[in-house]
Amino acid sequence: MSIKKTFITLVNVTLLITACSGYALTLDKLTLPAGYKISVYADKVNNARQMALGDNGTLFVGSREAGVVNAVIDSDGDYKADKVIQIASNLKMPSGIAFKDGALYVAEVHQVLKYANIEQHLQQPGKPEIVIDGLPTETHHGWKYIAFGPDNMLYVPVGAPCNICDPDENYAAIFKYNLTNGERQVVARGVRNSVGFDWNPQNNEFWFSDNGRDMMGDDIPPCEINHVTETGQHFGYPYFHGGDIADPEFGDGKSAADYQPPALKIQAHSAPLGIHFYRGEMFPDLKGKLLIAEHGSWNRSKKVGYQVTVADLKNNQIIDNHPLISGWLQSDETVWGRPVALLELKDGSLLISDDFANAIYRVTYQVE
Repeated sequence: MSIKKTFITLVNVTLLITACSGYALTLDKLTLPAGYKISVYADKVNNARQMALGDNGTLFVGSREAGVVNAVIDSDGDYKADKVIQIASNLKMPSGIAFKDGALYVAEVHQVLKYANIEQHLQQPGKPEIVIDGLPTETHHGWKYIAFGPDNMLYVPVGAPCNICDPDENYAAIFKYNLTNGERQVVARGVRNSVGFDWNPQNNEFWFSDNGRDMMGDDIPPCEINHVTETGQHFGYPYFHGGDIADPEFGDGKSAADYQPPALKIQAHSAPLGIHFYRGEMFPDLKGKLLIAEHGSWNRSKKVGYQVTVADLKNNQIIDNHPLISGWLQSDETVWGRPVALLELKDGSLLISDDFANAIYRVTYQVE
């Protein structure tokens, strides 16, 4: 049965937990497809942003505003965290993290750090190694989402240091680094602010989210999901937005045909952050589909976003998208949560981080 036609509101959930922020995790307000269940995996995870899973099951969580990295422990395997350990602090917007070969990689604004053998040293991680330095120091769109690709290179975006400007080649791009020899390559240009990406497991092609510019009104330009079909493609910023909207300051003399259009246009200011191609078996209708965490608007007269959506693909193109989980934004415009990133556990269930409610949720499926 299609999830698009089976949405229900979970009315039997009575769980009400107060998060560190003072906002309540009122899970009964969330709307999910039939058979989908949501629970709190961990609360009191300050400003939870990107997540990474260690070999031994440790969940590592970065932050943006808090400047910390936490290790979330589920010691008894009941899918509820028993402990949250702060393993690093006083960092500069360590939103992005990645785990590879026993090491945790943490992206600050200006550098990427490596904590070797981290799961054996959670209480005393020691001084990290700097594996990438010399990144721009501007904090405007300076926080990052990072991940190792199928090519074993570390992908690192550098956002535009502004709402709208025409920066040099070190900004508004996604790069990848060979950590063995330090070589840097361009993956995509014309990228205003990407805080989420993934590779389609069917062909290893790279997809990323991008947040559209502000101050052009409630409904333009759209936010974007983009698909890299040739390395180094330019996706338009700051000259064109959404593929065909010329920027009023920088679009003169430019042609939309010179830039790669988005694979999906999303309502302006929805702020898509983490994206994830579902690879597991738990959810009957999600295999191969793209999940998108819409963080939500901040400068729109009527709020939008604050949901997780799903995009259907056919022939390597997005043909449809619709909400999967909604309700963090209520009809009276009250907001109690903001989804940020998605992570798939080994059993196929999904974790969703929420930097507003300082929480991580777990989504499962059960035949009713």
